[in-house]
Amino acid sequence: MEQANVHAVGKCFGSAVVGPRGQLVIPVEARKELGIDVGTKLLVFSHFGGRGLIFVKVGAVEELLNIVSRRVSEFTEVLRKTEHRENEGDRG
Repeated sequence: MEQANVHAVGKCFGSAVVGPRGQLVIPVEARKELGIDVGTKLLVFSHFGGRGLIFVKVGAVEELLNIVSRRVSEFTEVLRKTEHRENEGDRG
């Protein structure tokens, strides 16, 4: 796979098998590269129309939500200014 596509699609670390108790072993290379240690919490999402799963570290989701929440006030201000300009255009 071309290097540019690795970031768009993601890296394949190999395969895993679901054990008899529903447990899944994450390949060691993936755990090392992604910093997944014992006790790391992962959120599990369905994907591909219920034919697959995506695992995301809770810390990454929290970081994203913090960034978005900090930016909400900036977005609100831009919208307010845009609405103000549109309303002034209606008067002219």
